[in-house]
Amino acid sequence: MRRPHGARLDTSVTAPEEVAPATNTSVAPPAWASASRRRNRFREGRPTPELSEAQQKVVRDLLWQNIRLEPAAVRVVDTAAFQRLRYVRQLGHAFLVYPGATHSRFEHALGAYHLTRRALEALRVQGAFAIGEADALLIRLAALLHDIGHYPFSHALEESGFLSHEALGERYLARADVAGLLAESGITDSAALGAVIRGTSAHPLAGLVSGSIDLDKIDYLKRDALMCGVPYGEIDVERLLACLVVVELDGRRTLGVMEKGLSALESLLFAKYQMYRNVYWHHAVRSATAMFKRLVRDAVAHGTVEPATIAEATDDALMHDLAAHDRTGLAAALRERRLYKRALELLPGELDAEVSAWVWQGGERLEAAEDALAKRAGLSRAELLIDFPYKTAMLGLDVAVARRDGTVARLTERGWPGQMDLPKTAEDLVESARRLRVFVSRPATITAADVVAALGA
Repeated sequence: MRRPHGARLDTSVTAPEEVAPATNTSVAPPAWASASRRRNRFREGRPTPELSEAQQKVVRDLLWQNIRLEPAAVRVVDTAAFQRLRYVRQLGHAFLVYPGATHSRFEHALGAYHLTRRALEALRVQGAFAIGEADALLIRLAALLHDIGHYPFSHALEESGFLSHEALGERYLARADVAGLLAESGITDSAALGAVIRGTSAHPLAGLVSGSIDLDKIDYLKRDALMCGVPYGEIDVERLLACLVVVELDGRRTLGVMEKGLSALESLLFAKYQMYRNVYWHHAVRSATAMFKRLVRDAVAHGTVEPATIAEATDDALMHDLAAHDRTGLAAALRERRLYKRALELLPGELDAEVSAWVWQGGERLEAAEDALAKRAGLSRAELLIDFPYKTAMLGLDVAVARRDGTVARLTERGWPGQMDLPKTAEDLVESARRLRVFVSRPATITAADVVAALGA
């Protein structure tokens, strides 16, 4: 398999313009003026006093305008492992439906890093929680590196049972080139960095990277909506960042949100639902995803590609190799956008039987059910595909809330009746977004009873 480019590439960064030195004044500014300037730096993504303009590089970004990178971040961005993310699309095959959705994991990672810097600055401005530079750097770089192990074509391969991209990311962090650069910045424990990314760290600020209110979600929802040209990713970012707080809950410090920020948190959850309903689970996007998953499963089964090399490929490199040995015709169909059409679409409640988890987990059992249903419908092998997407805790909540009366409470999917009722309806929202679809390469008649029989076989 063709390996990712190993040469160091231009990171498209420019040095910021020189800033004329401030004129001296004999009157010291009041304390509130200093705090006001720091708040402005927070809103604009400007550097904190600990790091000068000259020490940073600037990336121009469509969503956040200027993203400033500290030296430690620049060193990470310049690695071949990180540069690979330029060639891994954020939304997989969604560009076949939304032509603008060609943005990459690279720019998303920069956006998550940018928001994390802003959040850390907001917490510093509050002054209620002392953040050491070593801790802040760990969290910033975890945000930057959270997708370092991502597969080509979004989450399609993880849906098929491949190792999670977080687990793959830990392997990248342990590699000599990446680990060496991290060590130069003072991060010598790659396991601690990996735990923050994986969501298993007890670090008080780990929730900025992985959790109910992690900044990864804010960036991808807003960026995906912008690039797809849809109005569904609206989030009250400023309010949510300003309402982040570190609290003590269940005997340990953890990231939370002020009670007055719950409406901003609701905007995040609604945006996520709308994007899944209208973009990520759009029927044509799911058709292309199902075709791609079947193509890869067939290639792996026949030894034409190896899972280990797939994990290091780019989108185009993987498709090139899949097309070279394709036995199904799916590679050419995807390249030419000859997507399978819906022969049947059902809401979960329209099925007379409960759908087992193996249907959305993929694998040999699903493939056997697809081929059995295809034979019954007079189609050939791989001409019929079954898709039933699933997202663990899509609208799940587990966040600490600093109440107005000074207490701290945990907000979960059970919600607070009369105050935040969204979690009560979360399950209904998720189910309303899901569809069980049968896609076919040519016209065929498929009934719900046929599907139930095939899945129950």
